[in-house]
Amino acid sequence: MYAHLGDRLIVESPSTGVTRRDGEIVGLHHDDGTPPYDVRWSDTGDVTLVFPGPDARVNHGAEEAEASQGAPSGVSRGEGVDSSLIAAGAGDLGRRLAAARRRRGLSLEQVARRARMAPQYLAYLETHTADPGFGSLVRLADALGTTYAELQGGGADRPPGQGAALRNPTLRDLDEKECRALLSAHGVGRLALNTPDGPAVFPLNYVVSQGTIAFRTDPDAATAAAVDSEVAFEVDHIDDPMSQGWSVLAVGRCRAVTDPEEVRRLAEKAHTEPWAGGRRTMWLAVETERLTGRRITSVSGS
Repeated sequence: MYAHLGDRLIVESPSTGVTRRDGEIVGLHHDDGTPPYDVRWSDTGDVTLVFPGPDARVNHGAEEAEASQGAPSGVSRGEGVDSSLIAAGAGDLGRRLAAARRRRGLSLEQVARRARMAPQYLAYLETHTADPGFGSLVRLADALGTTYAELQGGGADRPPGQGAALRNPTLRDLDEKECRALLSAHGVGRLALNTPDGPAVFPLNYVVSQGTIAFRTDPDAATAAAVDSEVAFEVDHIDDPMSQGWSVLAVGRCRAVTDPEEVRRLAEKAHTEPWAGGRRTMWLAVETERLTGRRITSVSGS
């Protein structure tokens, strides 16, 4: 018996053929894939060390990825994985794998062959949240010309945007509807204004209510100087694993929110207390006069 990470261990009665238990093989103890295995059981979610007996069999990832594990149908030998599938369910590891593979211009089959695993299992790793073992990640890192630490997100504390550019990037303008949708879905933005000490930018928590950008501050804070002045408010998302991103910029006049009903509505709308802490009882709102945005994707991306 041998197995790959991601294969399923099926334990069934030899007399009736009725499945008693099944689970995902999440850990190997021998490079040749022979037992024992670390198995995450589907009925309990527990991971145990298993020495399979005569009532056990292995369904290999190459067969199971499409049939049972939800690997994308239509992924065959040598094909890539559509970016919409990656965005739909992939974890950070899967996104890093896909980005590293694409930067090197490699197919699933090429990387899988180098890493000694089934292409369908690699497709599964790229499109789902998964936890492959140390050995598999080391082989994948070697196949992709990167490091185990990089695949695990070892550079997460570095400033965003240090990844390599896409092979075929495209920069497109966002229309107003897209800009407003992205603004409404975000929770931290940057306020740019002129202060007595010169131009400054402040990151802060914000909400969007009835199309208005609003945030809380302290009356004595530097951001309170934005009242009755023109400001810029920017939100963005940098997707380092995929070397993509977007930004939205709103420009308009800032006003103090004094109507008690509007204050109540904004407080109810807020998803969180300001991360900076302290008493921030003053609500400010940006009345947007100009709204623009841009997105970087690959030519084939969405």
